[in-house]
Formats: sequence, structure tokens, C-alpha cells
Amino acid sequence: MTPFVAICEDENKISSELESYLAEIFKKLNIKHRIDICYTGEKLYAKLETGAHYDLIFLDIEFAKSNVNGIEVGRLIRDAYHNDMVSIVYISWHEKYSMQLFDIRPLNFLIKPLDYNRVEQVIRKYLKIAGLWSKDFTYKIGHEICKVQIKDIVYLESSKRKLILHLASGKKEEFYGTLKEAYGKQLQRFDFLFIHASYAVNYNYVATLKYDELTLSTNVTLPISQHRRKGVGEDYFAIVERRRV
Repeated sequence: MTPFVAICEDENKISSELESYLAEIFKKLNIKHRIDICYTGEKLYAKLETGAHYDLIFLDIEFAKSNVNGIEVGRLIRDAYHNDMVSIVYISWHEKYSMQLFDIRPLNFLIKPLDYNRVEQVIRKYLKIAGLWSKDFTYKIGHEICKVQIKDIVYLESSKRKLILHLASGKKEEFYGTLKEAYGKQLQRFDFLFIHASYAVNYNYVATLKYDELTLSTNVTLPISQHRRKGVGEDYFAIVERRRV
């Protein structure tokens, strides 16, 4: 599923900033998405009338050039269209509206100016609720579908045509697959580092990082391939900075 996100905001600076934030956040989380922008409540009305189905709507409350406000649009979505599935995030310069939104059941309420980290928190919450943010790693052994919790994976190793899961318990699981696909589809979004054609490691278990190798808290040392060294260092410190907030 590719989330279809609407931004309904009449201030160009705010809508452009939010669009930029969302593009960066979804890219970081490796989630494909679509964004549609409306500048008035009437425009969003019209798109809903013609059958637009959004998964997530960032909705301003006050519009300078609109006869309807965001609260009315929210009630239309919930009551007239009977749509309880779409997640609505209200945005406003004022906190005074928060109590008026109870019956619309918004996902969240953001105060302008928008903060990148608060927007990211909202997106992560939405993805979990929508089931697009699984905390399990799934794989197949024969005809059986198996899963382990992401947090329990220390690193994933590629050996010939097989992948080997190295778990914090010391247990190993082997199955057929490619490291590139497993990393791109399931692990990258959870801060795994693709350090080598044969290894993707969980940032949470990295004890020391050197130029050409890293050591895990399990006392395993793994090589960093030459062409990945710069990128691994950049990715590592980007995670450090993001988690510091």
C-alpha cells in the first residue's frame, strides 16, 4: 500500500514546508507515498466529491479565502461521507481549537510553525496504526512463514544463496533470499546499516565503529567493504543525530 496524503493548507510557505518534510520522512523510512495539495476547504470538498480517497490528511483549521473551515471539512468526512478510516491531522497557529475536535477523532494536532520532529512522530504513529510499520521481520522456510522481532536481530548475513539471521539469543535462522531485498523492504527503516554485500547490522548492537570494520556488542567484528565506508559512516552519524533529538 502506498499512502495517499493530502495537505489542505492555504499558506504556501507552510504547505511547501510540510510537503518537503513528508518527502524526506517517507524517503528515510523507505515508504513510497503520494501527496496532493489543496489550498482551500472547498477544493478538498470537490476532490472528495469526485471520489478522491486519502489515507492521511493534514488539515488547516482557518483559511483566509474559504467559506468553510477545517473543522467543518473534518465533520463532512466523518459524518456526511461516513469515513472513519482516513487519519486527520489538524494544523493551526492556535491551541484554542483542540477541544472542538474531539468528535472528529483526529490522529493529532500540530501547532505552527511546524516542527520536523513532531511531523515525523505523527507519520510514525500513522504508519503503525495503518499496519505499514511492522516491527516483525518475516521470512519463509519451505512453505512456512516465520517471523522474529526486529529488535532481536543483531545482524543479517548473506552466504551463497542463503541468508542467516543472527539473533541476540545466539540462535541462527537460515532461509533463501537476497540481502539487498531484505534490507530494502524490511530492515533499512529500522536503522540497519548495509556495511557489506554480505552483512546488514542493527545499529542498536554496534559497540565500536572504525573506518574498515565494526564490532558488535556480541563481540563479533565484521568488515565494512571499501566502497561502502563513507556511506556507512554518514548513515551511522545521521542515526546518532536523529536519536539525540
